[in-house]
Amino acid sequence: MKVFQVSGGDTLALALFSDVTNSKELLDSITAGTLEPEIAFLSASLITESLKRCGISESSTYVLAARFNASPDEIKGVEKLVNGKQIDLEELGVRADQAQIQKHYRISSLELGVSSLADAITSRIAARDAK
Repeated sequence: MKVFQVSGGDTLALALFSDVTNSKELLDSITAGTLEPEIAFLSASLITESLKRCGISESSTYVLAARFNASPDEIKGVEKLVNGKQIDLEELGVRADQAQIQKHYRISSLELGVSSLADAITSRIAARDAK
């Protein structure tokens, strides 16, 4: 996992996996609330909606795992949890389904003529959080 410093001294650890063979088990653990204790405090409808739009499915073979403020043991735990090959994060840009991303965030080709995909997504997230 690669660890990034974010605001307030917090960290975000990310790992990208390909050839994942246990996505069904991971999905079952997430939806049952047994994977991470803090998930139990979220609304079940929000978890379901997030998984539909951005989450893992039973057939996922390509997974991005993220953890905030992870200890070294927690990072190792995430790496052991996913049965797959950990690959470089640079692969994310190459493998991302841009058409699906544009559809989800309702970004037109016209908008991409004057803005980057990352900027368009950031604007939408910021606007949603400001409500």
